[in-house]
Amino acid sequence: MTVSTVTALLAAYRRHLTASRGLASATTRNYLADLAPFFEYLLSQELDLRQEATGLRRFIEQHGPEGVAREYRNLVRDYVSWLLERRQLRAGSRAGQRGHQRASVMRCLAALRSLFRYLIEHGLAPDSPIWAPQSGLMRQFTPKAHRRLPDIVTATEAARLVEAPQPSVQRLGQARTDALALRDHALLEILYGSGLRVSEAAGLNVDDLSLKERTVRITGKGRKTRMVPIGKASAQALKDYLRTGRAGLLKAGHSSSGLFASRRGSRMSVRSIQATVRRYAAVAGLRDGVHPHTLRHSYATHLLDGGADLRVVQELLGHTTPSATQVYTHISQVEARRVYLAAHPLAKTPPAHQPKRGPRRKSTSKATTT
Repeated sequence: MTVSTVTALLAAYRRHLTASRGLASATTRNYLADLAPFFEYLLSQELDLRQEATGLRRFIEQHGPEGVAREYRNLVRDYVSWLLERRQLRAGSRAGQRGHQRASVMRCLAALRSLFRYLIEHGLAPDSPIWAPQSGLMRQFTPKAHRRLPDIVTATEAARLVEAPQPSVQRLGQARTDALALRDHALLEILYGSGLRVSEAAGLNVDDLSLKERTVRITGKGRKTRMVPIGKASAQALKDYLRTGRAGLLKAGHSSSGLFASRRGSRMSVRSIQATVRRYAAVAGLRDGVHPHTLRHSYATHLLDGGADLRVVQELLGHTTPSATQVYTHISQVEARRVYLAAHPLAKTPPAHQPKRGPRRKSTSKATTT
């Protein structure tokens, strides 16, 4: 494979991400955006690849094959330092400041690893252990970010949200038809009841459902498919929607394979699903900021609280590694501590056998007067 400019290289890389790796268009866009600082860094090092993309390989091999590993280490080390301390930000809430947050640096490094594996695979860059999956050397250069616990709702709050859509009831100043209410109830049921990503819910087709087996086929990240069980309540809500609701949303002569139909009869978009969750969160009296991924986080946490095995939850969520699922165990521990402090008698009052303090002894010193 030969490429003459960075533009041609990135165009070929984009096709690789979408065609070979099966990434969604938004994920591909984010990967390419996170690569922009790297080419900016190369320019700061007087390595301009805009006219000749092969200049990067010559730079890495400038000291021969035996120096490749050392050049890669120096490149990654200095790039991370530049991101953390020297790069001037041009957008976002910290525009004008210098230095990325650690989480941003981790994203840039993930994008860089993906690019170099592509370059190595196509003979555009020399290989080195630093680009191997799970490379210990790369971990040494990757800053550790503070991992925030996912945002969740309680089981009671989730139930209120799921039951918020009601047929023929005025909600937020807008009359909800029976068809829309049935659709929204089925949508909320499957988001919380099966832990779907919002993109997975938007991509569902009618043929993905098996109400007899109570399962749904999910197409997740990287176009990987998995079978997820549907709860009894979710199955009933979906059955009601398919029997009497969906046909009312499809316009005459219009057909759609999408499971959840919009007002116009087309497939519901990701933005429409997000707006639907926000609207019913307000109806249910929940706090601001509840979104579809809140329900996914809550689904995983409530499964673990109920005694589900971590590996099973990993499979249900479609995570490729256990580390992505382990964060929910921390939430369960936090929730366990909260319940203990609120419910256990010894968590709030001293033990009965603890001796009581006697009366405070009066001081024998006399007060001095002036």
